Amino acid sequence: MKKFLITLSLVFAVAQFGFAQETEQPVDSVLIAQEKMEKLEQEIAADKAAQKEIEKAEKAQKKAEKAQKKAEKAVKKQEKLAKAIAAKKKSIKKSEGKIRKLKNKMAKNKSKGKISPVDEMEINQKINKLELSIAKDKEKLGKLQQKQ
Repeated sequence: MKKFLITLSLVFAVAQFGFAQETEQPVDSVLIAQEKMEKLEQEIAADKAAQKEIEKAEKAQKKAEKAQKKAEKAVKKQEKLAKAIAAKKKSIKKSEGKIRKLKNKMAKNKSKGKISPVDEMEINQKINKLELSIAKDKEKLGKLQQKQ
């Protein structure tokens, strides 16, 4: 009998303990609606914060792209300037070579007596013209080198 009473009291205690842990929440539609509204407001706030972060990232990306384009443009400008300098130097050397050839030709023909005074004057005019173009090219070359 004692065992029976102890068993019975244990069963009641366990049952009472199980029921005690279950808490009944009042099922109120107003509370549920308020909770849903709070969750929605939190989600909206999180979305706004995420949107601001996205906009900041986009601005930073655009700024980086702009800086990259500017750097590329500067590099192209330097390359173009280097090409122009090389072209001017080449032009000067070519003109100096022509002057040398004309002077050699004139000296050779003069020593042989095959050149007339008119031909000599024409060759001298060509030489003068080439020397003027060399002077202009050297001036332009100096300006280009200052830019560099």
